[in-house]
Amino acid sequence: MSEVLLQAPEIHCDQCKTSIEGAVGIIDGVQSVEVGIADATVRVAYDDARVELGSIKKAIEAQGYAVFG
Repeated sequence: MSEVLLQAPEIHCDQCKTSIEGAVGIIDGVQSVEVGIADATVRVAYDDARVELGSIKKAIEAQGYAVFG
C-alpha cells in the first residue's frame, strides 16, 4: 500500500472536493482519498500493485484541476 500527498492549487470549494473525491474514489485499487480545501491537497492511499499514480493524477486532471507531486 502506498500513500501520496498531491498539490492541486485550484481546489477552493466543496464542489472541488466532491468532484475529485468522486473521480479518484472509484478507481480500482484506491483505498481512500481525502481532499483538503484549506491547503489545496489530495491525499490518496492506494494499492500500487493495482493502480499507478499516473492514473490517479489523470483522474484529477480530467476533473479540470492541475495536480503536482
